[in-house]
Amino acid sequence: MNSVPAETATPLTLEISQIASPPTALYPTSQPSLPISKDAIRTSLRASTGDAVLSAIFSLTTGGILLSNFLVELDASPVVFGMLSSIPMIANLIQPLGAYFSETTTSRFQYSLLTHGISRPLWLILVIGILATSWGGVNNHQLVILTLLIVLFTHLLGGLGSAAWLSWVAMIVPRRLRGRYFGLRNSAASLTNLVCLPLAGLAVSHWYGGTLQGYGVVLLVGIVFGIVGIGCQYFQVDVNPRSQNTYVAKLPQSEIQSNAKKNESCEISESICLPQPPTSQNQLNSDIWQNTNFLMFLLYSGLWMLAINLSAPFFNLYMLDTLDIDVSWVTVYSSLQAGANLLMLILWGKLADKIGNRPILIFVGILVAVTPLLWLGIGANRLDLWVWLPLLHIFCGGTGAAIDLCNNNMQLGIAPIKNQSIYFAIAAAVAGASGALGTTIGGFIVQFAESGGLLGLFALSSLFRLAALIPLMFVQEPGG
Repeated sequence: MNSVPAETATPLTLEISQIASPPTALYPTSQPSLPISKDAIRTSLRASTGDAVLSAIFSLTTGGILLSNFLVELDASPVVFGMLSSIPMIANLIQPLGAYFSETTTSRFQYSLLTHGISRPLWLILVIGILATSWGGVNNHQLVILTLLIVLFTHLLGGLGSAAWLSWVAMIVPRRLRGRYFGLRNSAASLTNLVCLPLAGLAVSHWYGGTLQGYGVVLLVGIVFGIVGIGCQYFQVDVNPRSQNTYVAKLPQSEIQSNAKKNESCEISESICLPQPPTSQNQLNSDIWQNTNFLMFLLYSGLWMLAINLSAPFFNLYMLDTLDIDVSWVTVYSSLQAGANLLMLILWGKLADKIGNRPILIFVGILVAVTPLLWLGIGANRLDLWVWLPLLHIFCGGTGAAIDLCNNNMQLGIAPIKNQSIYFAIAAAVAGASGALGTTIGGFIVQFAESGGLLGLFALSSLFRLAALIPLMFVQEPGG
């Protein structure tokens, strides 16, 4: 632990400065960005990293182990846990609609403020509900329903803005440095989880008024940080979606000629910046269906999310309920996972920039596929509590860092710039629907299976994860 500040905290601003001021290149990428000054990029990347840190505090209080333990204290059923995990993914189905709305606006920042700026304060309703429960005005069952409703509405609002936000950041970060920057950004968020999650777990479990009240206090603090995080986006350079969709940056001569063959109205020159007519809905649909590489990525993403979410929501339930491990222990394990995630993200980011994202996804994907099998022999004895569970969470943190980062980079590379947010939204909708189906199936298996249902589910998930990697073999990574 003593090495963490030396390797992550100190280089943070230096790394951002290096990323924000890359060497000048005439044709750096095949998917260029709008002309943004280096100073604006530098400020935007720092603001985005600050947003990641503050939003991480908000996220760990409104989801994950703390929210799961809150529902365990309310005696929620396994079906509720399945719904809790599936709702955010089902909400992704609204992302194409949100992307359509965002493309009609003139400011990414204003649209993000409208969606995320409303969704995060909605969690204050749950704080009020917890207070009402303490006073006897609301029973546990009603509080479970209220929690699910808040999760639903906040994620619907978040789904309306997610694709637009991702497209916004994709235009700011130079493509050839995305692995480094997103590795750095995610590392900052993981460091925040590493430090804050155990503190939050201790506060909840040792609050003098009980764990429910303790969670209410921690949740209130997280909401405040989440709202401040949205304010960081004010310092990011704004992007007009209409300009993004009509901008054609400096391209290599070969790419210009290739584009000109597809559109004879384009003029060929060494450096052009031509406005393009708006794409009709029929043309957009045709472009999407003809993009076989994107469709193959959708198939992989959908199968992978279904396989992952067959078991992923139930590992915490297994520890908290089946093994009856105290929440403070589980938060320590989650912190170890965040620490491993932190240490590996920058390494995976630099490696992805060198060798590409697909080889990493295939290799690490096999490791992630066999991970559920490692839970089959876990118990509540001292050896497992002190050795195997910490090692398992460290392993999950290191491999999960590669999967999350490289999947995100693959998506950014495959989606074209024009109508980019719509491609992101379609990918999120497919992954969300598949993930929701996985958690729903997993919830019913756990609910209605006989003894050992959780362990059987873990083994089934492992087989599905291996099968989901097959379509990835046929996905072509641009520049990979």
